[in-house]
Amino acid sequence: MPTGGIDESGNWKNTHTDGKYLFPVKAMSAVYRGKFMTGFQAFISESGMELTQDLRKELYRKDWVVYARRPFGGAAQVIEYLGRYTHKIAISNHRLQSIDGGKVSFTYKDYSDDSQTKTMTLDAVEFLRRFCLHILPKGFRKIRHFGILASRNKAELKSQQEKMNPLETDRQKPVYTKVFFDKKQCSCCKTGRMEIVWSFRANAPPEIVTKNKKVVLKSDI
Repeated sequence: MPTGGIDESGNWKNTHTDGKYLFPVKAMSAVYRGKFMTGFQAFISESGMELTQDLRKELYRKDWVVYARRPFGGAAQVIEYLGRYTHKIAISNHRLQSIDGGKVSFTYKDYSDDSQTKTMTLDAVEFLRRFCLHILPKGFRKIRHFGILASRNKAELKSQQEKMNPLETDRQKPVYTKVFFDKKQCSCCKTGRMEIVWSFRANAPPEIVTKNKKVVLKSDI
């Protein structure tokens, strides 16, 4: 969500709320009151009771209190939590225990049994069937952009970015590193040591990957 908008002159203008623009507490109170009262009136009608006009007006006249507090871990914790649902697949690799004889074993958390971690074994075909249930239908998006960030406003967004004269970044430059992990064995041969020959930032692949279409990893055996 952008922290501003385009003014009448066609220029970008930041908000004056010091970052407190996402969920206004007073607006949330009014919305919560309306949603609650709608459900409450439906419950009253289904129960055969009557909500008098005077009582209804009195309930709407009251200022409802909605308490919204900042997360203890800060914004990074919220982004990491949302990222589990927007950018991760149905099952992560560390949950896979074994793939043998046409069977796939993986761990899961049984919330009906005090959230205990258990192991489930399925036929490979059934495992793939369940996995495919998490594949999004064609045209469906987990995240949609609205306003200035929408696809139809790409030209306007680019124009505003050029006006702001953003600084050049090195997001496309690969960051070369060479780190040895003495206690980290190769997952394939079980004898060699893992070595990072190069790495790059998460925003976008470096140019070398885009051109070569592949990544070569080496291990020091």
